[in-house]
Amino acid sequence: MVQSALEGIVIKAQSGFFTVETPEGALVCKPRGLLHKTRLDTDILAVGDRVRVRPSHAGHAQIIEVLPRTRVLSRRDPQPGRREREQIIVANPDQAVFVFACAQPEPRVGMLDRFLVMAESVGLPAVVCANKEDLVTPERARELFGLYAELGYPVLYTSAMAGTGLETLRAQIAGKLSVLAGPSGAGKTSLLNALQPGLGRRARAISRATSKGRHTTVVPELLPLDGGGYLADTPGLRALALWDVEPEELDAYFPEIRPYVSACGFSDCTHTHEPGCAVQEALAAGRIHPARYASYVRMRSGQTGDE
Repeated sequence: MVQSALEGIVIKAQSGFFTVETPEGALVCKPRGLLHKTRLDTDILAVGDRVRVRPSHAGHAQIIEVLPRTRVLSRRDPQPGRREREQIIVANPDQAVFVFACAQPEPRVGMLDRFLVMAESVGLPAVVCANKEDLVTPERARELFGLYAELGYPVLYTSAMAGTGLETLRAQIAGKLSVLAGPSGAGKTSLLNALQPGLGRRARAISRATSKGRHTTVVPELLPLDGGGYLADTPGLRALALWDVEPEELDAYFPEIRPYVSACGFSDCTHTHEPGCAVQEALAAGRIHPARYASYVRMRSGQTGDE
């Protein structure tokens, strides 16, 4: 008897096999041959994909359909000698959580700005997690990150050591597929372990295993959360180029710059030197933060903005 198809989410990809979490448990799957003939310019399957599978025998199934993606995080395929194609890091993320320390090390807000532009460019809601808040005064923490709350990004203040902010963060990620990223030293592993015992250690083990290969940015496995939902830990996200963003599009991905663009005197205004630039006027009037404008200029000129 032919079993009816099940819907599920791809939670692990390894050597052409895909582990799919379904209402009947996890199944190890292979895609049917027809799928290989589609999506030649991108990956046919990635973690986070919603799929339909048909069970074949105990614990195994065939992927018969990949459901439409809502959004993806991706990069250029890094393999030399191949035509440019999209390599999916994670499919269908619900949000990105960017973890930065308040101190030890000092936060590199230029990198955070770059991450936020990545998220804006694919329509991915972003959350800023200001970790290690116990190392600074509340006033200093808000001096560093309060700007992002004013821009409309949720800002969560946490400390794995002091145990503060954990319930708020836990509620923020429950039931969602969250992309997690941040610089080295931000305390991400300790934070994950404080949220859920062993979660950070598992993320680190996956990261070490992945970094032995060449594709260090690709997420090989989603981490399930006790409260429902998944985390996609992306330690290589900082290496991503904004490969699908043209310099003249950048102003659309800065929420505070975007409203002024249409009022500029030139339709191709770079917002760096032109007369009649409404963005520069807003900057001079204090409606755009100088540090954020500096990040825009760095990205526009092709610099990483990771300082």
